[in-house]
Amino acid sequence: MFTGIVEELGTIEAIEDQGDAIRLTVASDVTLSDAGLGDSIAVNGCCLTVAERTDATWTADVMAETLAKTSLGDLAVGDRVNLERAVTAEKRLGGHIVQGHVDGVGEVLSRTPSEHWEVVEISLPADLARYLVDKGSITVDGTSLTVVEAKHDRFTVSLIPETLARTTLGFREPGSRVNLEVDVIAKHVEKLVRAYTGEASKENNA
Repeated sequence: MFTGIVEELGTIEAIEDQGDAIRLTVASDVTLSDAGLGDSIAVNGCCLTVAERTDATWTADVMAETLAKTSLGDLAVGDRVNLERAVTAEKRLGGHIVQGHVDGVGEVLSRTPSEHWEVVEISLPADLARYLVDKGSITVDGTSLTVVEAKHDRFTVSLIPETLARTTLGFREPGSRVNLEVDVIAKHVEKLVRAYTGEASKENNA
């Protein structure tokens, strides 16, 4: 589990094509400091497992399913990526509950800068729209953000200077694909309500 508070920007050092998978090697500092084999690190919001490590890099296997459901397949050597280690019990929950399980991929539609922040509009897959509400939580490339305005096919977020400086969202141009994870609590509530109202049973019997 993660909190959506990006710890550092890492750099893609190598990508090994394995046909139905890739091996991703990332150079980092903070997230590598106590990383052990089998540990979880979120890369642009996608939970990956440390399979190898050196003094300067760590490597993870990315399966075909992950490549199909996230934007990790778009990465190239030299790209910067948002990194966060799995949360520990004594850590403050500065963002919100993030699983590192990407629900869909959106696209940066526009950026509107102002003096102290920047409004970014991002497209939203239709099947995720019901989980977003104004002032609710959304994870974009592993960054916990507050939704400013939620629409049926897009949403906006306001990025403060700290977020612009410390995450990839500071330089994602229109057309860039970004990983999205909706609030898991909303998904659980939906399932419980559907079970209570009998909707789930009706679908299963259809």
